[in-house]
Amino acid sequence: MNTTDSAAQPTDGGLPARIAVVTGAGSGIGRAVARLFLAEGWGVVLAGRRAAALEETAAGSPQALVAPCDVTVPDDVARLFAAARERFGRVDVLFNNAGIFGPSGAVDTVDAAGFEETLRINVTGSFLCAAEAVRVMKEQEPQGGRIINNGSISAHSPRPLSVAYTVSKHAISGLTKSIELDGRPFGITCGQIDIGNTRTEIMDVIGVGDGALQADGSRKVEPMFPVEDAARAVLLMASMPPSASVGSLLVTAAGMPFVGRG
Repeated sequence: MNTTDSAAQPTDGGLPARIAVVTGAGSGIGRAVARLFLAEGWGVVLAGRRAAALEETAAGSPQALVAPCDVTVPDDVARLFAAARERFGRVDVLFNNAGIFGPSGAVDTVDAAGFEETLRINVTGSFLCAAEAVRVMKEQEPQGGRIINNGSISAHSPRPLSVAYTVSKHAISGLTKSIELDGRPFGITCGQIDIGNTRTEIMDVIGVGDGALQADGSRKVEPMFPVEDAARAVLLMASMPPSASVGSLLVTAAGMPFVGRG
């Protein structure tokens, strides 16, 4: 995998030297990451369920491939990576980002359907995309690639009434470690970025700007940081040389109640 330079320069054939697949690219962190990668010269395959939102992210870039996809549908995911190979010839990085917060509630109040939907999107979707990415990375020349899973600080410490989301993000940690271990013989690395309170739509769901529920029952307006800064952290992970891998990266808004939460 050619990841030695900070910017992906075009190959002699006119294609970008490095190719990334970004899921959930129609909004939030996924949109910011896709746009930054495009600005840095990468070829980017933008995946998500809303074609119009993906087109908005792409903004007409000739290095972008808009590929509507439901990450929970195996045939959709297979078509996504087939389209990536057809357009660009290879996949160097998968940013496994698509996900939802899911239903709020304690374990005795969340309905099974909402819990299962959260796992289906956050975990099964990430598994399906990672599996297809690994198949591509094993076959390409040179062999190898990098997968970056979007976890959460909830993979370390939960918010109150977030059992579905928290369980799904703990599962992502297991997925990350398993991919990293099983990918070693093939030059495939896997790392996880855990982001806390970057300014995206999910912060409105949690109520961070108005007063997020704390462990003691109080509500607190928490600090946030620009999503573009989170995207730069993903780019750092993606741009490491093949000889190095960032296994875990934790990025939070300065001063947010994470250390000492509870």
